[in-house]
Amino acid sequence: MHHHNHGNGFLDILLYILLIVLIVGYLVLVYRTNEKYKKWPMIRCVFWIIGIAAVFLGIAGPIAERAHASFQAHMMTHLLLGMLGPLLLVLSAPMSLLLRSVPVTWGRILSKVLKSFYVRWITHPIIASILNAGGLWILYTTDLYHSMQSSNLLHVFVHVHVFLAGYVFTLSMIYIEVTPHRTSFQLRAIVLILAMAAHSILSKWIYANPPLGVEATDAQLGGMLMYYGGDAIDLVIVILLCAQYFKGKKRAVEGRVYTVAKTSEG
Repeated sequence: MHHHNHGNGFLDILLYILLIVLIVGYLVLVYRTNEKYKKWPMIRCVFWIIGIAAVFLGIAGPIAERAHASFQAHMMTHLLLGMLGPLLLVLSAPMSLLLRSVPVTWGRILSKVLKSFYVRWITHPIIASILNAGGLWILYTTDLYHSMQSSNLLHVFVHVHVFLAGYVFTLSMIYIEVTPHRTSFQLRAIVLILAMAAHSILSKWIYANPPLGVEATDAQLGGMLMYYGGDAIDLVIVILLCAQYFKGKKRAVEGRVYTVAKTSEG
């Protein structure tokens, strides 16, 4: 019933090479731009390394291998690939690093892409959360999960979607990166609460209604992992969102105090 990939040795080697290239590439850009600009925060390098490692653990290695036969292991790859990895990668601000690394001409092209209608549309909190939560509902409440076990192409497509949807969703919630089109804290807070509810309800649904081809016990363990693991990562996003809001409030108050002081001096 489950599809096992025995010829994946070469693919795994390619993935590990890509892992090294992404980590080394990021660190090289940091080293080069530190000579011209303000020092890049070291914590972002740590986030990048752990984030890339989390994503790769979700697609290669022992957990990913076990995910073909175990729904619990599959759910662990979902948390690594769709939640933890994207959160750490967003915190490492790769787009901001790239913008300060590339030549001016490339920087302008990149900025134009970031300001395009498509990027504005896809990174809107409502659209991003529909793509993220909606994709998971389709995966686990239809035959899609069962079908992806016997199709390499579908397997790759689902993994790519889970990662990209998770990344764009996180990006739309917390503004670490260069964001030319920002939405209000209130809107993001409401969407985040609804997205968390959709995630929690789905995990309970999985617990009670195992996906096609999944044993009841395996589905219950996977559902619990999704519920508690997802909540833990979402809690970090909530804390970051609120911290940014209060930081912005504090800046606004300090700005007003400074203006009043300057006016009274005048």
